[in-house]
Amino acid sequence: MKYRAEIDGLRALAVLPVIFFHAGFEWFSGGFVGVDIFFVISGYLITTIIISEMSEGRFSIVNFYERRGRRILPALFFMMAVCIPFALIWFAPSDLKIFGKSLLAVSAFVSNILFWKNTGYFESSAELNPLLHTWSLAVEEQYYILFPIFLMITWRFGIKWVLVILSVVFITSLGAAQWGAYNSPSFTFYMLPTRGWELLVGVFIAFYLNNKTYLKSKNLNQLLSLLGFCMVVYSIIHFDKSTPFPSLYALIPTIGTGLIILCAIPQTIIHKLLSLKLIVGVGLISYSTYLWHQPLLSFTRYKFFGEINDLITISLCLLSFVIGWLSWRFVEKPFRDKNRFKRKDIFCSFVLLITVFCAIGLWFNQSDGRLSTYNKEDQSIFSSFINSASYVVQKHEEIRLRNFDLDSDQKKVLIIGDSHSQDLVNAVYEGGLTQNIQFSSYYIPVLCGVLFVDKKPDREPINFTCKEWRNFEDIFFKVASNADEIWIISDWQLLDVKYMHESTTNLKKLNSSVLVFGAKGFGRIHASIYKNTPKSLWSAVSYAAVARSNDNSIQNINNLLAVEVKSTESYFIDTQFLLCGDKEICPNYVDGRILSYDGSHLTPFGSAILGNKIRAKLAMIGPLD
Repeated sequence: MKYRAEIDGLRALAVLPVIFFHAGFEWFSGGFVGVDIFFVISGYLITTIIISEMSEGRFSIVNFYERRGRRILPALFFMMAVCIPFALIWFAPSDLKIFGKSLLAVSAFVSNILFWKNTGYFESSAELNPLLHTWSLAVEEQYYILFPIFLMITWRFGIKWVLVILSVVFITSLGAAQWGAYNSPSFTFYMLPTRGWELLVGVFIAFYLNNKTYLKSKNLNQLLSLLGFCMVVYSIIHFDKSTPFPSLYALIPTIGTGLIILCAIPQTIIHKLLSLKLIVGVGLISYSTYLWHQPLLSFTRYKFFGEINDLITISLCLLSFVIGWLSWRFVEKPFRDKNRFKRKDIFCSFVLLITVFCAIGLWFNQSDGRLSTYNKEDQSIFSSFINSASYVVQKHEEIRLRNFDLDSDQKKVLIIGDSHSQDLVNAVYEGGLTQNIQFSSYYIPVLCGVLFVDKKPDREPINFTCKEWRNFEDIFFKVASNADEIWIISDWQLLDVKYMHESTTNLKKLNSSVLVFGAKGFGRIHASIYKNTPKSLWSAVSYAAVARSNDNSIQNINNLLAVEVKSTESYFIDTQFLLCGDKEICPNYVDGRILSYDGSHLTPFGSAILGNKIRAKLAMIGPLD
């Protein structure tokens, strides 16, 4: 295959936005599309190599996997090996356990599946995972496994039928991506079935250029390559986290990339730009640089609790290029030399390293991040962060829309809300309220707004559908009408205040007795605080109330909500005040234990404290009606 310098320049155009996006620079709000550029490039290059060799009857799948292994795995394994000691030193047990799972998943080429099931790409916690970026490698690796086998099977039927089948796959994958971006965004973002069409953009270009030459018209090539470049730049600058992706929006950067590959021929402006030595140099080291930028950023953020200034961030970006060059020069290049490393040595080394990484990952995971190596008090703290989310949701799911026993004299309460309602369910159980009260629950995602009004435009983002949560089923109305009281709670925001009177009024039409609980919070809490902060400061690391004069403070929001709720002759309980009183600083570390594992949701200890305070408060209020 003839070397094209502008392709390496295109790699630079892909890697730079990704790095700057992860670094948090606002001008690169759509920098995540750099991954999509890589997919198109990969689809083009790999397909060009395969169909060229197949046409000459010399394709070998063993040779193909060897080349891919030499290209990808040495630098990847080097990065993983360096990450391990830093994770051991800095990570709290819960995060070391997650890191262990990541090591296993990366080694098995399924990290995209792990991150789909466990985290969202745009969540704040994701930026602390040093291996998060390997999801895109997993997608490509899965493509490398499946695509050559597909071509080997279908090649005998002729190129026409190969393209027909690929066209069906393309349309199906793009359609699934468009639907999934609005209905199952996490799966759609991470998985090959909804990313495959992007790779196929490059595949189709490879087939086209294998059978035809470039466009003859210099002016048309000039125009289309410029258009493609502008499409890519537009995506980088104008897309952001709220853009449904990879939906039809992803056609802009991928088609733009395709136009550059097709039309950025010599003498065009884009070819000259992308062929500049500096840009080509960045492209040559783009893979290793991509591998290193995320660990550098995530470990530094972890060590300093996410608080790193612009100077440090820029320095880390520059350092990723320095280490990227070193990795390219001393890891990537040597392992591509077949005279230096024979096939047998390569495959044996890969198998050995995969085994070692899997063993380490399994150890970190099974030992709960080496939790037993800590003293008993620290074990109590760090164990609160392990599998904490499963505790939060379990009881709520068990009683979700559970029918009440109408023959019982016990009071019947339906708890409605987002994840804070899960905390409330745990609190009533931990506080012993279930001895005298029957509880049922109903869940509404926080993004939909826990408000019973016709229009909630402020809380519903573009890439999330709330229709299924608003179309209440008959069982909901049955449970609500049979309840003696309805309790509603959410992570209320200032924009919810203007809807609260109408929402509470509408809710009272279902049930005359409504009790609204206020928002709560402990500031930004993460296990890294207790791992990397002196124990003497543990009791002063959370600042939930912020400034009382701040309009967006939890306490101010609760004060405003209380006025709206009481105006409907309903009841309001200030959850934040129950937990913190009138303190400016709401301690999360109390009596050697913690109340919240993430600054928002409660541990069993925190649930018990809240439950006991709610029970005392209800005794003071008496029956709502």
